[in-house]
Amino acid sequence: MKKYVISFVVLSAMCCSAGWAASEPPLPKGYHSWQKSGRKIVTDKSSLFYGIHYLYADKKAMQGYQAGNKFREGSRIVVEFFNIKGNSSADGPLNMIVLMQKDKRQKGTGGWLFAGYSGDGRPSGLDPLKNCFECHQKEASHKDYVISTSKDFVR
Repeated sequence: MKKYVISFVVLSAMCCSAGWAASEPPLPKGYHSWQKSGRKIVTDKSSLFYGIHYLYADKKAMQGYQAGNKFREGSRIVVEFFNIKGNSSADGPLNMIVLMQKDKRQKGTGGWLFAGYSGDGRPSGLDPLKNCFECHQKEASHKDYVISTSKDFVR
């Protein structure tokens, strides 16, 4: 399970940090009030996603998790990525934010819009197909392309 959580974080970051600047929605306001996951830490310094991660799921996404990863149109999941502060496991600066939003118009990415933002909330401009969906397709095609599960929200 721990391996899947770390894989989700890594793959989501790669995938969701991507987004077409022209089609990226604004970062959802108030997502900090959504259901928050437990703290996830990737301590492998060679990993692109070395750091601390939190998932946020809106009500529709939480219903999707509870239904065995079957998500309704409009479900949104946000992941925040923090650096590790010094040699401790304390949260350092926010360095990346990613969004998955269920959108049936996104045929090439399994019905999901993937968007990435820098730590200050500006679009990252990476390619969502190559940097996001390829990993989600490989790791979670049987779970509506969402790598995380409801277990990630149990603390």
